[in-house]
Amino acid sequence: MAIEKFENKKNRLIWVDVVSPTSAELAEISQQFSLNPHAIAACLQPDHLPKHEDIDGTHFILTRVLLPSHSNQAISIQSISTKIAFFYRPGLLISIHRMPHEFIQEVKTRFFDEGHFQLVEAIVAKMLWHILHSYEAPAVHLSTDLDEFESKVFSQNLNPQTLSELYQIKRKALMSKKLLLFSQEAVSSIKLPDLASDTLQDTRDLHIKLLHIYDQIHEDVSNLVNFYLSISAQKTNEVIKVLTIFSVFFMPLTFVAGIYGMNFEYMPELQLRWGYPVLLGSMVGLSALIYIWFRKKRWL
Repeated sequence: MAIEKFENKKNRLIWVDVVSPTSAELAEISQQFSLNPHAIAACLQPDHLPKHEDIDGTHFILTRVLLPSHSNQAISIQSISTKIAFFYRPGLLISIHRMPHEFIQEVKTRFFDEGHFQLVEAIVAKMLWHILHSYEAPAVHLSTDLDEFESKVFSQNLNPQTLSELYQIKRKALMSKKLLLFSQEAVSSIKLPDLASDTLQDTRDLHIKLLHIYDQIHEDVSNLVNFYLSISAQKTNEVIKVLTIFSVFFMPLTFVAGIYGMNFEYMPELQLRWGYPVLLGSMVGLSALIYIWFRKKRWL
């Protein structure tokens, strides 16, 4: 575990950053700073969803940073994101996370050390902005992939793998949207005075923007999947229609073969020289009528 303690004496702020702690180390931090043990236990759960709680004057925010995903990786909450937990009260901020993040050092250098933020809530709002910003690049990537699949679907350049890949895009968009929806409570919980609310307003605007983007991606990919299934069903119907037409043309032959295949002792047409031409002409005429009927119905 790496513990860093930052202090801004001018604004009387203390920031404790904890990276990859064990359960024993978290218990020690809980006891040292009087943190709720149940909230501390939530920091160890790898798939915990974003949340906010106000416990005895200490705010607890659990968020998730979106990670760059790999195509061959199973899609789950844990695989596409990682947790960052914040405990804060006047003058104290504790951040707990498993992986190091560059934006934490950036916020510390540019805003905390320089004394731009006089309230802990402003630092948390800036951190939440960076966390939400991690959802922006994946959204652009998903939109680009969706445009490529859309051109494939409309050009009917389809293969069995297309539907599976569309499902992966839909699942990524749905999970990201789910994380953003659960993060709404954390974003709404921060309160700042009007003079220091610019950072908070930027965070809220970014959150609303990302929600709309992922909602649109999810809706577009759902429509594209339905369109793909409609095209596949149409192709299946066309194949069945052709097979049906061929089977209808062979119906007279099958009928005649069925009759003449019976074991009759006397069959008059067999004794006449014109019996076979009449029979053949009847079959051709019936086939012609069937063809004309299909053309009239525009099935051919």
